[in-house]
Amino acid sequence: MKPLVRTAALSGYVDLCRSLGVDPQALMKRVGLDTAALAVQDRWISGAAAVQVLELSAAASGHEDFGVRMAQFRRFSNLGPVSLVVREEPDVRSAVGLLIRHQRMYNEILHARLSENDGLATLTVDLRLGETMETRQATELAVAAFHRILRGFLRPEWQPLSVWFRHPAPADVATHRRVFGPRVEFGREFDGIVFYADDLDAPNAMADPLLREYARQYFEAIAVPTDTTVADRVRELIEVLLPSGRCSVDQVARSMGVDRRTVHRHLASSGETFSSLLNATRTHLAEQFVANPRRSLTEISELLGFSSPSSFSRWFREQFECSPTAWRRGRSRQQSPGED
Repeated sequence: MKPLVRTAALSGYVDLCRSLGVDPQALMKRVGLDTAALAVQDRWISGAAAVQVLELSAAASGHEDFGVRMAQFRRFSNLGPVSLVVREEPDVRSAVGLLIRHQRMYNEILHARLSENDGLATLTVDLRLGETMETRQATELAVAAFHRILRGFLRPEWQPLSVWFRHPAPADVATHRRVFGPRVEFGREFDGIVFYADDLDAPNAMADPLLREYARQYFEAIAVPTDTTVADRVRELIEVLLPSGRCSVDQVARSMGVDRRTVHRHLASSGETFSSLLNATRTHLAEQFVANPRRSLTEISELLGFSSPSSFSRWFREQFECSPTAWRRGRSRQQSPGED
């Protein structure tokens, strides 16, 4: 399977697009994604699609610094559950080391490495997609995000000795210099950040020593290696795509970076089909949505990807052997046993 990234990798994407006068939904649609997917940052989407949409957005907006600008929307919490543990590490070296060792928990295309030599530390960033494509914006976003993280560990005014990029310089480097400082260089040997190794021994400014033990215990639970199955990923994508009205096996396959036959083959090996997962996901969500009296049946039918409320009602009756209205009324009585 091709590598995935959490939707949090595109945190701030919609706001940045709108501030630059481009339509984020139209651009995401071109790579098989939907802005609705960004509402939940723990979803997984195609890494290639995420990289492509950044390149398209830079071109559409006319801003070669799109990736660097987007990094300014990032928060430490965008790293997901691992951020709760990393932030309590006692020093910068252990915090960065933990972040790198477990980078696949938040981004499967990211391959960062930390090395030390002659008093200097070098944090290099490499994006591995399994295919050849332009990655300028995603690379600059990743480097800028690490720069922002290091500032959080150290101090807001911290600056590295230099920031290097392999690709050529943009026509205007003002944003890069504002973010990284004056020593940002292009056309170099690697993408990454060079700073004094002594900075790694500095106390982690984020850490609370009293919370470290709790964080470590939590980490033991979340860091147990677990393989996310194709069925799990398909379920997540179905839930994300349903409100768009474009939830199909072809769309799911595009989001995962494979063809539909590959999806069918993997699901069959686990005893599932796309139709069975679609129906199970709809059933689970329908129970939640219909139980909420504030949601209209028309709204629910749209959230579940039905073409009309009548189609939703027919499907619901087949699954629950009663109409949505009757099911909601029955659930309301169960929750209020004192009513007649």
